[in-house]
Amino acid sequence: MNSFVSFVVLDNMDKNELLRAVPQIGQVNWISVRPQKNDPVQEVDTVVVDVETGIIGDHYAGRSGKRQVTLIQAEHLPVVASILGVPKIDPATLRRNIVVSGLNVLAMRDQKFRIGDEVVLEGTGHCHPCSKMENNLGSGGYHAMRGHGGITARVIQGGAICRGDEIRPIFKEENS
Repeated sequence: MNSFVSFVVLDNMDKNELLRAVPQIGQVNWISVRPQKNDPVQEVDTVVVDVETGIIGDHYAGRSGKRQVTLIQAEHLPVVASILGVPKIDPATLRRNIVVSGLNVLAMRDQKFRIGDEVVLEGTGHCHPCSKMENNLGSGGYHAMRGHGGITARVIQGGAICRGDEIRPIFKEENS
């Protein structure tokens, strides 16, 4: 089969079929909250999320339904480090709430997904870098983060999120 035909076949598949084509089970590696605006994030082992407020104890709580939780893919951290020419990136400098591995977090945009046994989130958009990346990562930090900033999400079903929890997409036919 030539490549043109394979693209046509993919174009006829819906997003659910494409997500099912690759095992999409990830894991929560790192969690943080930021109790006050502009303060450093605090690494924690567990957070509780609520439909109305988002992450309880985070300064964003209750402010934006589309940005209640931010997630970034662990596999992007070495890429950003390489672009900046540094050995590694501390997730705290990126100011995201959750770092996940083993899952293409960008594929969860506009998709519901489950974390652990209780929590259901829905990806709402890209988490674009802000100017704070220049301060946190040094010169070029903003551009190094472009395309690697992760996603924003809203809480569909609340509960606890713990380091080590599985994260997986919810397909249309599944109940959330």
